[in-house]
Parts: sequence; C-alpha cells; structure tokens
Amino acid sequence: MKGNGTVGRTIGGCIPLILLIALLMLLAACDRERDTAQPTGPVQPTAAISHGQLGGQVSPESANKLTYWAELNGNVAGIKSTFNQVPFFQEWQRRTGVSLTFIQPPANQAKEAINVLFASGDLPDMMEYEWINYPGGPEKAIHDGYILRLNDYIDKYAPNLKRYLQEHPDIDLQVRTAGGSYYAFPFIQGDVQLRTYQGPIIRKDWLDELGLGVPVTIDDWHTVLKAFKEKKGAEAPLTFLGVPNPLFGIESGGFIGAFGIKKGFYQENGKVKFGPIEPGYKDFLALFRQWYAEGLLDPNFAAVDPETQDTNMILSRSGASIWNAGAGIGTWLPFMKNNDPSVELAPAPYPVLRHGDRPKFGQLAPAVGSSSVAISAKSKHVEEAVKMLDYGYGEEGHLLFNFGIEGVSYKMKDGYPAYTDVILNNPDKLAPSQALAMYTRASYFGPFVQDIRYMEQYYTLPEQQEAIRLWSDTDAALYTLPALPITEKESTELSAIMKEVNKLVTEISLKIIMGLEPVSAFDEYVNKIRLLDIQRAIEIEQLALNSYRASVSESKPGSSR
Repeated sequence: MKGNGTVGRTIGGCIPLILLIALLMLLAACDRERDTAQPTGPVQPTAAISHGQLGGQVSPESANKLTYWAELNGNVAGIKSTFNQVPFFQEWQRRTGVSLTFIQPPANQAKEAINVLFASGDLPDMMEYEWINYPGGPEKAIHDGYILRLNDYIDKYAPNLKRYLQEHPDIDLQVRTAGGSYYAFPFIQGDVQLRTYQGPIIRKDWLDELGLGVPVTIDDWHTVLKAFKEKKGAEAPLTFLGVPNPLFGIESGGFIGAFGIKKGFYQENGKVKFGPIEPGYKDFLALFRQWYAEGLLDPNFAAVDPETQDTNMILSRSGASIWNAGAGIGTWLPFMKNNDPSVELAPAPYPVLRHGDRPKFGQLAPAVGSSSVAISAKSKHVEEAVKMLDYGYGEEGHLLFNFGIEGVSYKMKDGYPAYTDVILNNPDKLAPSQALAMYTRASYFGPFVQDIRYMEQYYTLPEQQEAIRLWSDTDAALYTLPALPITEKESTELSAIMKEVNKLVTEISLKIIMGLEPVSAFDEYVNKIRLLDIQRAIEIEQLALNSYRASVSESKPGSSR
C-alpha cells in the first residue's frame, strides 16, 4: 500500500509524540538490530537451480551479484530497516547462490521513485512494481526499453513457471499482454478462497456496551457510528485508507457497494460499467457528505495511511474500519487485548441498503496480483535473474515463499507444512502478520503461487475465520473484472483518459463530501467526465473483456480452435 508516510500530520497532532513513539516501539516489539533465528547448517539448492549453475551458499567472492528494486513491506519495516536483515531474503539468496543489492524507494513513494529511476537510465536487474499501471501498459514498458520481453527466457530458464502456466491456461491469459508478451514474474493466488481477505471491522465490545448489534444496513451503520462518537468519544468513528488516493479504502465495495456500484470499472451481465458516472455514486456521495458533516468519518479521511489507520484503531480513536483479516484483526486485536483484555473486534458484513439484501460488491482480488517482478532491459544478468525468480514456482521455492525455513518457521507434519511458534506465538512478541512477513512472502505480493495452507494457519483467531466467511458472502465474483490484457495502443489511450477522469472523480468526490459543492453538482460533473471520453475508456475495457472471454472459451478442453 502507498501512503504519505507522515503519521503525525494525518492524525492532526492529536496524539502526543512520546505516546506515538511508544506505540511504534511496542508494535515492533523487538530490537531493530537484533538478529532473528536462523537455520543451522547449509540448505541444499533445488535440482532446477543446481542444474542452472545456481545454488549453494552466498559468498562475496563467488556469488552472482544482482540488483533488486522494491518497497519493504510495511509489516517488516517496523522491525528491520533493510531487506538484507530479513530472514526470508537472506534465505532466498542463500539457496539460489545470488547475492542481491537491494534498492529501496522511500516508504509509500514507489510510483514517484520509479519514475525518477527511469529518468536516470540506471536501472537495476530486477524491479518489483505494479507494471499493469505503467502508462500504456507493460507492452509499452517493453517498447520504451525499460523491461524485457520474457517469452524466450521463460522457455529456456524458467521451467517451473512455464509448467504452471501450461497447466493453468486461464492464469496464462492474465499474465501476458494483448500482444502475447510475458513481462514479469507474477504473484498468483492459487485458490479462490485466498482472494477475499478484507472487509469492515468493528469494536464489538463497544457494540455490546451500547446494546447495539453488528451493523448490516447503511442505517444500522449510521446509528452505530453516531453512538461511537457521542457515547464512546471516538474522534474518527469510521477510518479507512485515503492513500494512494482518497476513498481508496472503500473501492472494493465498502459502503459504496450498497448503492449497487463500485468506484472503478466492473461488469454487469458481460457489460463493462464505470461506477462514478452511475446514479448510485451520487447517492453514495450524499451519504458520505452527511456522515462527514456529522463527524462520523475520520476528518482526515482523504490522507489516512496504514500507520494512521493502525494508530486510530489501536488507540480507540476509531471504532470501525475496513481492512484485512491479518494486518487488521490479526495485528490489532492481540495488541489491544494485551493492554485491555475486554477489547473485542468483530467482522461486519459488507453494508446493504435493506435487511435481507445480499451484498453486490465486496473485496475479491484478481487471481493475478497487480505487483510483479520484471527484469531490466539493461540487465547483464538475465539468465541468473530468470532462474532466481523461477525458484518460487518450484516445489522448494513454493515452501520457502509460503512457509519460510523448515525447522525454524515451519515443520512438516504428515506432509503438511505447519507453522511453528516463531510465526504463531513469536518469542519476540511479534504479531503473526509481522513474523510471517519476516520469514515468508505468503501474506503479500511476490514471484510465487500463494498456498491455501498459509491462510488455514494464519487466520487462527475465530474472529478472522468468521471474517473470511462473512466477507466472502457477496456477489462480487459476478461483477469483478479479471486482469485484462490490453493492447499497447489502447492501453496508452486508456491511461491518458483515466488520468484526467480519475483526477476529476477525486476532485468532485472531495468537494461534495466536504460540503464545498452541493450534491447537485454531480450531474454537471458527469457531463464533464463524458467530455473526457470516458465512453471510449469503457469501450476499451469492453473489448478486452470480450477478447479474454473468447480466449478462455477457446482454451477449455474440447473446444474447437
């Protein structure tokens, strides 16, 4: 997630500096400089990597030395300051025989930093980024000379990924451009149950104290948030992420979905729509305008970053949020209970307008994550980079990326990789989300296939298990667009249109919600968006969806080609 990296500014100075520092220290719950447990004895490289002349221990004299550009995950950043201090990245290098020099952009500034990197012309060997958001798409990034077309290299040096894509043609369609180019090593969620992990979270102890039930409808939520403000003193009753763009936290369908739309593109009966020009968006803006005026939303909602959201919930400044089962419930609840055993958090269903309605939208991530690892067109170590990145799709790499180091973060029990107390009951008092991010990449993007067995163990709290059940109970699968391959020309056109459209959507949304424009301004704003050629953008998405559906149909067994 991106953010503004300025917790103090976004919380408006309401928390004394010394308290905030203490909070962050407790969240880390360990000495930043203290080494974490490491396996004893050498780890043998996989056969695939050994045959490719990679593998064994990393040493300054013999290692292949490559550069790797990526953001440090937020769950790690509070514990270690660099990648090389993280056990997972130490082990990945050790097993593949590749020594990595990591280049870290400033926290929450990946987009700005990578543009500076491009301008410099001094590109690292590997770059982990949301390449689907490159202006003009990944195909243009290839043609611009920044990243490599990987087709031939995958054929030669990436047998694990190649095999997986051959066995999963629907995924294969989503990791290629419309021109058929493989452009990066993808993050793949290998089970549909892994794709829902986010939704509304609420202070259940407050509800019980106030004699209120878990809210279901928009009216229920209004009653609850008002009570949180007036009777519990919540300064920001509802908090959610406002970065990398305002209202980011509700884009998956929280609150806005109750009005039958989503803040972005979606499909309805095979027809692509853009939520912010639909009538339901006007109703949503009117609702949030009312809630903002009543002080039910975080007054700084447009700039809330993950650190601020954590602070709001942990310090009871907020009583409700929209966040993850792991990084939200799994991180907040143990910490809060440690300070006050009476605290309870509970998941709430995605809101609807009327009792008995089924949520139309809810969080459902694409099977292929937006972040992936590309190889620089200027790299002199392409073969080594490809082999290293392919490691995560093989049997040993799959275990490392999902479960970490055998004997340290997991043990095999009857063929099942079971997490140890290093993850689930960390001796340094790390939350499971933090420990997991130290030893694996299971809970965030990376070049591998995510394993359902990670989630089976990670969500150990009954509140987390109930959250996944509740948040999955929507019709989001009927309306969510897959990762669609779009041609370079159309992607360039789409990027240009949406840059201006999204700017206008943000502008009018903030003005109406904050009371700077009347709700009636919505109609004029829709006309302005139409003049920006939003219909052409919808048409491009529709063509891509049609092409994807035709390709999926052709790839099914028994189909005629």
